[in-house]
Amino acid sequence: MNRKKDEFIRYVVLLSHIPGKSMSEKLVRDHVSHLKMLDEKGQLVLCGPFSDFEGGMVVIKAASYDEAKDIAENDPFVKEGVENYELRTLELSCKENNHMGMG
Repeated sequence: MNRKKDEFIRYVVLLSHIPGKSMSEKLVRDHVSHLKMLDEKGQLVLCGPFSDFEGGMVVIKAASYDEAKDIAENDPFVKEGVENYELRTLELSCKENNHMGMG
């Protein structure tokens, strides 16, 4: 089966807490609502906080880097200036793409 390379692209949003900034319960709930909305749209792959670092990770499906950037910038943690983010493009290595043609 010949699949488009885009099918195997995901975007990784690495969130890092800005020292001295505090999170209210409302802000955390808004962040969770943002994640739930992504999940309902089928864009959330996985997410969660790191246990050894002040921050977390959100892995998403998006049609483009620009769409992924827009999603990251609309995360309430980022919008409210409590966390910074880095956006990375991940090419999946899996059985379906023969581990990027190397399997």
